[in-house]
Amino acid sequence: MTKKSALNIVKMKQLKVEGTPLSMVTAYDYPTAKLSDEAGVDIILVGDSLGNVVLGYNSTIPVTLEDMIYHTRAVARGAEHTFIVADMPFMTYHGNIDETLRGVRRLMQEGHAQAVKMEGGKEICATVEAIVKSGVPVLGHIGLTPQSVNQIGGYRIQGKDAADAQRLMEEAKALEAAGAFGIVLELVTEQVAEAISKELSIPTIGIGAGRYCDGQVLVFHDIFQYASPYINKRFVKTYGDIGTLIREGLENYVKEVKERIFPAENHVFVAEDHVLDSLYGNGITKVEKS
Repeated sequence: MTKKSALNIVKMKQLKVEGTPLSMVTAYDYPTAKLSDEAGVDIILVGDSLGNVVLGYNSTIPVTLEDMIYHTRAVARGAEHTFIVADMPFMTYHGNIDETLRGVRRLMQEGHAQAVKMEGGKEICATVEAIVKSGVPVLGHIGLTPQSVNQIGGYRIQGKDAADAQRLMEEAKALEAAGAFGIVLELVTEQVAEAISKELSIPTIGIGAGRYCDGQVLVFHDIFQYASPYINKRFVKTYGDIGTLIREGLENYVKEVKERIFPAENHVFVAEDHVLDSLYGNGITKVEKS
C-alpha cells in the first residue's frame, strides 16, 4: 500500500478548481479508520451518526461531546494520513461562544480532529466565524440536518421548491462568507445542489444530493450494509454486504461450538507428559492420544 499525504483545506479548494471530486466516509473506530486510510479516502468524518449506527439511538440527538471525543481519538490513531473532521454534537454550539470554543478545543486537543462540522445556516454563521478566527477549520452542513429532525418534520428532501432553493443558496453563501472551508449538502435536489456548487468557491460534499457536488460522503455502515436489519436507501450504493457475512459466520461458529467441531486438533496447544506429572504426580492414568 502506498503511503499518502493527508489533504488540507487549501488542497481541497484546489481540487475543486481542478474538478477532482473529494471522497469522504464516516468512521467511528480504529479498524474502520485504518481501512479507510489504507483505501485512499480523502476525508474521514467522525459523524454524530454514530448515535444511530454504533450506539443504538434512534437519532443523533443523544450523542454527547464525550462520545465524540472518545470515537474521534480512536479514529485518529487509525488514520494517520487522512484529514479528520469531527461533528459538534447537538446543542454544543448554539449558546455561549466561550462554551462552544471549549468544546471545539476538546475535540481538537483530546480527540485529535483536524476540523469540526456544524449543522445549520445563517443562525450559526457568527459562531462559525468565531471558531475559524480561533484557528479551527469548519465544515458546514445544510439541507437535511439530522440534529434538527424534530423541527423540520422528519427526513425530508430539501430544495423541492423555489423558496427552499433560494434559502439553501443563501445559507451556503453565508457559511462561505463566515469562513467555512466546505459544506455538506444532505438530501438536496440535484439541480439545487449543482447550482450551489457552481456558485461557491469552496467544495460541496453531497450525501443524497446528486452527481454535481465537489465530493461525496456516505456512512460506512450503509456502504457495507453493516446493520441488522439493514434499510435500503435510494442515495446509497452498496459495495459489500458484510452484515450478512458476519451473521452467517457467527451462526456457523455457534453451530460448531455446540457440535464440538471447534476447536479442532489444529487449534489446541499440547503439553509434554512431564508437565502433567508435575501437576498430578507420577502414576496418573493418561488418556491415549488418538
